[in-house]
Amino acid sequence: MFTGIITDIGRIRAIEAQGDPRYVIETHYDTGTIDIGASIACDGVCLTVIAKDRDSFTVQVSAETLSLTTLGGWQASTRINLERALKVGDELGGHIVSGHVDGVGHVVSRQPENESERFRIEAPAVLAPFIARKGSIAINGVSLTVNEVEGLETGGRVFGVNIIPHTQDATTLGALAAGSAVNLEIDMLARYVGRLLGKEQP
Repeated sequence: MFTGIITDIGRIRAIEAQGDPRYVIETHYDTGTIDIGASIACDGVCLTVIAKDRDSFTVQVSAETLSLTTLGGWQASTRINLERALKVGDELGGHIVSGHVDGVGHVVSRQPENESERFRIEAPAVLAPFIARKGSIAINGVSLTVNEVEGLETGGRVFGVNIIPHTQDATTLGALAAGSAVNLEIDMLARYVGRLLGKEQP
């Protein structure tokens, strides 16, 4: 489990494309404290560490994960948000995030709003019922609050979030532009409430 509070920005050093691709990710984490088999959220995707070096770790990605996330677009030098798994007793600064991405959204627009940036993001239709004003959502692994959902009467696929300067600096979200693809994970509570009400699940 994770909290959506990014603690490092990693960089793809190399991609080994034989079979299920392996990604070597540079990090500022002390890799001596990372166990083989540990989970690390990479742009919001929970991945398993299969090897490590002094300043990097390696993960392997299945075809299923590639089909549901933006990872297939990663290239050498791509910067990604990193978060290590939550430990018992850690501060829960964001919201409970599983690292199981539900789908890919796209940035519709961004514009300055005072010192922040207001992003409008279009979600896949199947996710729209689970996104609510003042609810939580993880975008590329970052815990954010939904400011508004547009056009609820027509499906409400476009929602807005504000990115403050600190979040722009501490994550990769500041580099997003209109058309950028992003990993979306809906709030876990919304997922289970939807299940109880018999709504279609992502």
